[in-house]
Amino acid sequence: MKGMLEDLIEKLKQNLDEKRFNHSLGVMETAAKLAKHYGADIKKAEIAGLLHDCARCMDTFSQLKMAENFGILLDDISKREKALIHGPLGAVLAKLDYGITDDEILNAIKIHTTGDTNMSLLEKIIFLSDFIEPGRCFPGVEKLRAKAFKDLDEALLDAFDSTIKYVLDKGSLLHPKTITARNFILMQRESEEHEKAF
Repeated sequence: MKGMLEDLIEKLKQNLDEKRFNHSLGVMETAAKLAKHYGADIKKAEIAGLLHDCARCMDTFSQLKMAENFGILLDDISKREKALIHGPLGAVLAKLDYGITDDEILNAIKIHTTGDTNMSLLEKIIFLSDFIEPGRCFPGVEKLRAKAFKDLDEALLDAFDSTIKYVLDKGSLLHPKTITARNFILMQRESEEHEKAF
């Protein structure tokens, strides 16, 4: 397995610029630590973390063309907010170019920019690792890094809130999956609190 990871790293290095490649290594390392902490599959976390941005460095035209060729159905928001295309496209490339067949890994790559309803442990770990890897620098990131190892869902809610605020401040379109992902966790927490009360 170690050899496989090294092969993937070498291949990815050829397809990303230096900044994005270093970011991917940071996400891989963070995902491995979170996976170990929460009892998730460390190898899957490493692979998903490493490859989550494998489609990120292509120009927009290529991304759109490839999405069309692969039959990826992009919603209207993803067509307008081009930064969202690399998630679903990356999942397809991870399978075709990097030989990843594990659906859990592919799904984590697919939704790492938007989140989704009822996310798996691995999906949560990849979304958050992308947000808090060592290269990230924004107000409150240290606090969020600490929180990620105390309460994954709480940290995820903070990450969603931060994403939503960022998108609103930019005046961009907000993807509904981010809202449903956030609401799902909040409602889940509410029902757990309700159950504890009885």
